[in-house]
Amino acid sequence: MPTIDTLPPLRDVITTHGLSAKKSLGQNFLLDLNLTAKIARQAGDLTHCDVLEIGPGPGGLTRGLLAEGARRVLAIEKDSRCLPALAEIAATYPDRLHVINGDALDINPLDHLTPPIRIAANLPYNIGTELLVRWLTPPTWPPFWDSLTLMFQREVADRIVAKPGSKAYGRLAILAQWRADARIVMTLPPEAFTPPPKISSAVVHLTALPQPRYAADPAVLSRVVAMAFNQRRKMLRSSLKGLALDIEDRLVAADITPTDRAETLTIEQFCTLARQLN
Repeated sequence: MPTIDTLPPLRDVITTHGLSAKKSLGQNFLLDLNLTAKIARQAGDLTHCDVLEIGPGPGGLTRGLLAEGARRVLAIEKDSRCLPALAEIAATYPDRLHVINGDALDINPLDHLTPPIRIAANLPYNIGTELLVRWLTPPTWPPFWDSLTLMFQREVADRIVAKPGSKAYGRLAILAQWRADARIVMTLPPEAFTPPPKISSAVVHLTALPQPRYAADPAVLSRVVAMAFNQRRKMLRSSLKGLALDIEDRLVAADITPTDRAETLTIEQFCTLARQLN
């Protein structure tokens, strides 16, 4: 099998192909191949998996995923300037890298992937959260993916793994932890990237659960959580009054004190309330 060392350093690739990072595309390139290989390893044993990667850029993580033995990588890249660099990787790993030039928000990756499927990406900052929410809220569960290994700004990563009572705890934590195990597996300083972002980054690994932790209708739960955290400093009897005329009675029936605030409720309590309202 070809090794990652047969390809030129990423700084040379960027120079050769004129790949200056574009802020408009949320690009911050990670050029240290030791780090990209470490991120790839966080995705687990890939030898029997297809891997979806969003925003590969010059291909640092792509190379790591392939070197770690990924059965096949589907890379979706919006920036056409990156295609020649990715083509060089595809030539080094014949039949194992498929690149699509387009917007990940508009492409159905299932047309090009075979289960089991994992997702691993240094997500463009400007679409990272939207993609995560989409992957966590499919029409049916379990989802098409087994695990997600994703790079985010540190503040977003903290929101994904946050616990009740913390300032970071909110809708994103509940969406992620209701249906998946989520943990931060790596942190990276700004200087690891080109150009350096203003804040640190972190890699979050999420493993899909066979079924949600607690029974609840997804649409009802989503509405309850959104209303509760849209006015997170208000008491629940005020922030949720639009859900039901007898919201205080519903809260009490769910064993929730109406004067509590959203950030104090556990995921189980939110699910119990969703069932009451359903």
